[in-house]
Amino acid sequence: MNHCCYILHSKKLLRYYVGYSSNLDLRLIFHKNSESRKYTYKAKDWKLYYKIDCNSKKQGIAIENHIKRMKSKVYIENLLKYPEITIRLLKKYEESPGH
Repeated sequence: MNHCCYILHSKKLLRYYVGYSSNLDLRLIFHKNSESRKYTYKAKDWKLYYKIDCNSKKQGIAIENHIKRMKSKVYIENLLKYPEITIRLLKKYEESPGH
């Protein structure tokens, strides 16, 4: 499995969507065909903005939740500008051996 935390961007809405997936290609198809009650239904121009490859589901979800807790477009944009932020996130949420 290819665990990752991903960020989509919509120019139409000027918004970001943060998620986790173990199959990003399939998940992107889901977002393009999302139902009316889902968040990504509001626009059809979602593009992959950023992806963080993770070692496990637990790590991916922890990073997703961390980014969501920040509630900041600037933080998301800084992930792209400053790769060291991603390195710190991966290190902070890495699982110790045996877990």
